[in-house]
Order: sequence, then C-alpha cells, then structure tokens
Amino acid sequence: MGCGGGRTIEKLATIAPSGKIYGIDDASGSIATSRATNKELIRNGRVEIQQAAVLQLPFAADAFDLVTAIETQYNWPDLVNDMREILRVLKPGGMLGVIAETYKGGSRDVVLGPLMKLFGSPSLGVTEHRELFTQAGYTAVEVLEERKRGWICVTGRKPLQ
Repeated sequence: MGCGGGRTIEKLATIAPSGKIYGIDDASGSIATSRATNKELIRNGRVEIQQAAVLQLPFAADAFDLVTAIETQYNWPDLVNDMREILRVLKPGGMLGVIAETYKGGSRDVVLGPLMKLFGSPSLGVTEHRELFTQAGYTAVEVLEERKRGWICVTGRKPLQ
C-alpha cells in the first residue's frame, strides 16, 4: 500500500525471488517513480504497479500472503475501513505490516506531531495502533517499537476462518 518510490517493492522482490510483488499508490508521480525503479522486474513479470487507493483495492478477496504499508497510513481517509479493505484482500492467515516513523509518543513526535495534526493526519501511539488492528478484525497483533531509532512496526493477521 503506497509504493512511493518503489524501494520496498525492490526489496520484497529480492526476498521472494519466486513471488510476484504488487504495488499501488494513489499518486501518479509515485507510480511513475516506482515503475522506473523497478522497470527490469516489471519487464520480467515479477512486479506489477498500478494507481489505486486503499479504500477500494483492485484485487480479489483472499489474494495476498503479505501486505505492507510503510509511512502511508497517514493519508488513509478512514483508517478502520481501509484496514478492513486490506483484510479483505489478505489470504486467511495473511499478514499486514504497518511501519511508521511518526507516531504518538515516538522520538519524532515532538517535532512532527504538530505537523501531522496540521495536515489532519492521525497520530496513533502503541496502544491506539493495537486497538486499530483489533477493531478492523486482525488477530495476533504485535507492536514492535524502536523508540530510540524512531519507528514503530505493527503486524496483524487475517483470521483463519
């Protein structure tokens, strides 16, 4: 979700050499950059990048083992429903991983928190992230925080049934 410049897509393609990686972003500039970064992987059929928004994903239900969202959830219009839309496209047991460098209580919050508020972006802390995943229907929710390094990673799984 939110492939931006495409570096995460490139890394995921390296980690999963027999898998296919899909990237979406709602910004045309990000799509163009991500496609340029991954042009060889696209040519080889390993990567597909398209313009789309998280609120209505252009994928079938139960399609993915893993969905990542790195520094993008700040722009989602309806966090709970957007998380449910991601849940829809995950296979049973599939995982969503959200990584954020700006979060309530984080080391960058003092500086970036007011900016995020100014832009109308949500500011969630460790507890709020856990509650968001649970409210959206995810299980096995885990929160990893590297406060000194300034990031949080939250993962959750689609229930098996």
